[in-house]
Amino acid sequence: MRTEHLFRALADPTRLRIMRLLGSMELAVGEVAQVLGQSQPRVSRHIGILCDAGLAERRREGSWVFLRACADSSEAPPLCAAIGDLLVDAEAADAAFAEQCEQDRRKLAAIRQHRETEAQAYFSAHADDWDELRRLHSSDEAVEAELARALGPEPLGRLLDIGTGTGRMAELFAERAERIVALDKSLAMLRVARAKLQHLPTERVELVQGDFGALPFAAASFDSVLFHQVLHFAQMPGAALAEAARVLRPGGRIAIVDFAAHQREELRNRHAHARLGFDDAQMMGLLSDAGFDPAAPTALEDGELVVKIWIAPRRVDDRKAAS
Repeated sequence: MRTEHLFRALADPTRLRIMRLLGSMELAVGEVAQVLGQSQPRVSRHIGILCDAGLAERRREGSWVFLRACADSSEAPPLCAAIGDLLVDAEAADAAFAEQCEQDRRKLAAIRQHRETEAQAYFSAHADDWDELRRLHSSDEAVEAELARALGPEPLGRLLDIGTGTGRMAELFAERAERIVALDKSLAMLRVARAKLQHLPTERVELVQGDFGALPFAAASFDSVLFHQVLHFAQMPGAALAEAARVLRPGGRIAIVDFAAHQREELRNRHAHARLGFDDAQMMGLLSDAGFDPAAPTALEDGELVVKIWIAPRRVDDRKAAS
């Protein structure tokens, strides 16, 4: 990418404002248009110029298109990070530009508040179902503490949170991970997670729509993979674990939090559980077949449903999992 192409892309005040906005958080195209007070086709044209120059990138999530700055991407042009710093300095030196950016940030704050309101409405609508399930097992706090202990003190590196749901696990482990990709199939849940995670730096967390049966990532892309109360939704859990092994580097670790085998048949209909938990032998076999070396699990037994935590490194010499 030629240097003059980057600077031509910035030769418009609207595009400068867009870059400052994307330095704060990932935004939908419609949200950018809302902040700028311009039509969506006009804003899309500006965004296309920025993306063509490598200064921003698009990501489709259902019918929505989200944008993020490329300054912190390893594949971004070398000058991108410097341009971000330059825009910060420009705001400090140019009073008119600073006032415009401040107005944009006030509108952006309203968008953040709207996201949080929508998330709260979603929680309220599903609170009874979630509370019913929580009463059957150990407290969330106890499970989270035990998971953190089981993972040990070492850094998590590049972490993939599969089935992120509300984004709680991504939030919990943000300080221990170099970067977190929070993946969920549900657009509604991704919007809840986005509201929860919007205080985190955009270069540290990315939300992606996708299915655990066909992860949209290259092989060996992650150092850690997490399934938190997700695997019991899988019709073919072995295939989901094989996909996790594929995107995990050799020696990287998988962490699975799920129920021990149980007989609560009503959870199939009320909560769409495809599996009524997993017994140890079954889980050990699934992990081993997928290319992991599983250790004995941890059990939290202070509830009608026992919660298990399985931690397993991916075998370094396992060629099947890498294929």
